[in-house]
Amino acid sequence: MKRNAILAVLMLAGTYAMACTNFIVGKKASADGSVFCSYTADDYGMFIGLCHYPAGKHMPGEMRKIFDWESNVYHGEIPEAPVTYNVIGNINEYQVSIGETTFGGREEMVDTTGLIDYGSLIALGLQRAKTAREAIKVMTTLAETYGYCSGGESFTICDPNEAWIMEMMGKGPGSKGVVWVAIRIPDDAICAHANQSRIRKFDQRDKKNVMFSKDCIGYARRMGWFSGKDADFSFCEAYAAPDFGGRRFCEARVWTFFNHFADMSAYIPYVEGRAKDAEPMPLWIVPNRKVSLQDMRDCMRDHYEGTPFALDGDLGQGIWEMPYRPTPLTFEVDGKKYFNERPVSTQQSAFSYISQLRSWLPRQVGGIIWFGNDDGNMVPFTPVYCCTTVQPECYATPGADAVTFSDKNAFWVCNWVSNMVYPRYSQMFGDLKAVRDSLDNSYDTLQPAVEEKAIALCASNEQEAVKYLETYSCNKAQEMLARWKSLATFLIVKYNDMAVKPETNGRFERTKTGNGAHVKRPGFPATTAKRLVESTGSRFAVPNE
Repeated sequence: MKRNAILAVLMLAGTYAMACTNFIVGKKASADGSVFCSYTADDYGMFIGLCHYPAGKHMPGEMRKIFDWESNVYHGEIPEAPVTYNVIGNINEYQVSIGETTFGGREEMVDTTGLIDYGSLIALGLQRAKTAREAIKVMTTLAETYGYCSGGESFTICDPNEAWIMEMMGKGPGSKGVVWVAIRIPDDAICAHANQSRIRKFDQRDKKNVMFSKDCIGYARRMGWFSGKDADFSFCEAYAAPDFGGRRFCEARVWTFFNHFADMSAYIPYVEGRAKDAEPMPLWIVPNRKVSLQDMRDCMRDHYEGTPFALDGDLGQGIWEMPYRPTPLTFEVDGKKYFNERPVSTQQSAFSYISQLRSWLPRQVGGIIWFGNDDGNMVPFTPVYCCTTVQPECYATPGADAVTFSDKNAFWVCNWVSNMVYPRYSQMFGDLKAVRDSLDNSYDTLQPAVEEKAIALCASNEQEAVKYLETYSCNKAQEMLARWKSLATFLIVKYNDMAVKPETNGRFERTKTGNGAHVKRPGFPATTAKRLVESTGSRFAVPNE
């Protein structure tokens, strides 16, 4: 089999387009009965905020123009649906939420003549579906009708009652066809995917919980990629079998999510990527405890802490113990290839979110997309209710783009802060974390009262409820931006020139005469100092007097 197309680009050219991560939690696996799903949109140079598609009614003959989500290249147009629903970010007004990760698969399966890319497919599914099952039907029908021009994708497709994973690939140039399989995640289970096809064998008789294209197996047979019994067919092995990168860079992120809720040590040989016959991980697991919103935040901020893949204890962490690594993921020394670990939380995230979907609440109140416009570890997740029809200015800022800074824009202000912190992580991150967590906690504290009022408004005046929730959503986003600007100036003052100005409760100390108090000079962290001495021997040793 040809090397996975996306991973080949990573290994050979040092780029990794849309290397994303998704987590999925069934409603009986969560602490409060929510369906949770999350997404990190990770791509260097990507600038994107919180998109919005208003609800609408469309006349016969009205057409929808299709622009590629990544490149903005115009692909063509398709007929509009008679009715489309309000979409804010990756959630719609009916609490349907869709995310994705790219796994690429066999290069020859990409339909370069197809009309619809994976990003457009997500938007169309959200605009045209009231349930996850309906979204699957919408997305697969569109791809089979107009052609699918992206590589292999894993999609997370959830509503307040069901969580699904769907994998899709084209059938080659000019085919206007796709092979796909969708599996419902059990309500008491959790699942994840991260740029590697994960659906292997599936129960082809379970019509309630499994859907797949008519020629999902037959196409692989015709191409000579599968010759066994139908019952033994593996989507992953036929179309996108994992290589070293698929396991170490991708499946390891699934492993670390599962490892928060189960002992996954038995699968370390698999995710290490070296033992070819190691047992793959299951598609889902039943967690050893219920998963909370805070658990989801923690998992989105994961750097393999406390595991064999942790990003500490070596030169790559720099002086101040940074759990991030420069890219590309691979590099050469004296003609030999080496690699860096690829954690869930990574500096190239354009945005990240956690969708919370709740069946027992009015739909306007039940769906929240907790949104952050940067690496999830470095920002709070602000609440945006699914009924919201107005984008917060900081998440959709006129004039700001990938090469135009704006202090009104969350992407740029959040990156301003995070890029100060990254290289001096152990020294500065504590201050960022304190502000981040205080904001997250404030949203949690306010949520019951906000939703109690919104539920009451829904019963009497739905439009007022929507206005109330979208005002709250926009206000919290803008308040976050203001607080992050304040954090940026605080950090540059406190840590200027690698020294530390003393402060108490956020106020910098002064001398009796009004000058700034004397700075502290912390020097190297102990582990760095020890490593420096070990590597340089007596070179910097102070001689005995």
